[in-house]
Amino acid sequence: MIVFRDPADVPADFGRTVAAIGKFDGVHSGHRAVFRRAQLDAARIGAKTVAVTFDRNPLSVLRPDRCPDDLVSVERKIELLSECGLDAVLVLTFDEELAARTAEEFVASILVGALHVATVLVGRDFRFGRGGSGTPALLAQLGERFDFTVDEIEDVFLAGTDRRVSSSWVRELLAAGDVTLAGAVLGRPVSVRGEVVHGLKRGRELGFPTANLPALLDEMVPADGVYAGRLVDHTTGETHPAAISVGTNPTFDDVPQRQVEAHVIDGAGLDLYGHDVTVEFTHRLRGMVAFDSMEALIAGIASDVAQARDLLGVPPVLERP
Repeated sequence: MIVFRDPADVPADFGRTVAAIGKFDGVHSGHRAVFRRAQLDAARIGAKTVAVTFDRNPLSVLRPDRCPDDLVSVERKIELLSECGLDAVLVLTFDEELAARTAEEFVASILVGALHVATVLVGRDFRFGRGGSGTPALLAQLGERFDFTVDEIEDVFLAGTDRRVSSSWVRELLAAGDVTLAGAVLGRPVSVRGEVVHGLKRGRELGFPTANLPALLDEMVPADGVYAGRLVDHTTGETHPAAISVGTNPTFDDVPQRQVEAHVIDGAGLDLYGHDVTVEFTHRLRGMVAFDSMEALIAGIASDVAQARDLLGVPPVLERP
């Protein structure tokens, strides 16, 4: 997938495109449905597919007091978009200059001038241009003038529910620690990515060594607690079952910032320091608690690992006779 950071970066001979426009925060299942529709539209006319998105939430410029935290960083969003089979992504810098452009200027300079759009895909609540004056209806009118069509995409609902798939819903579920339902809304497991760093090595002392991710993670970290999931090691290409802790370690009260620590089940002797890993959350086991003794803590961790092993379908290690 080609990444354009400015409309001027798009080659003049790039060809006609089918463009989907949106924040695409988290790249959830609703977004992926839009991209599949874009690919079908593009295949019919021999065009390229492009996601048009922004380097920040537009509300951070327009209404900072109402701007939610991003689910993923811009770079992580680009990685997730690349997994959707798109030909390119155009990341627009959303600043006061872009916010001041009229709807017609946005269409003429970016969609037509740079991307040569044949079809534009937007949601029903899509707004663009100065003051949010641009609507799907106005976009369709401009399409008649500039020779492109508009595909207004219906809301996507999660099977078995009456709720629309949205980034806001994902945030609610993460705040509640419901990583299973959040994964269903996303269409993929809740995950965080980072380089394994050295911690206090307390897990190793307790008999449950952990891979620690950096304290400041610019990704969707669920509520404090203990989870079952997987550790994907991008350095080696291996995937391991894991019991995962999120929080500040209240038993010892000496970790100032929230941390993600993953204990690889049956991973004795595994050295992950410096490895680029993704930690995926599949099940919530319990909330974070402070144990009143080392013995109680060790017993609690052992119970967590056993529960994670069972949920992940990891067979027990058979002792040699």
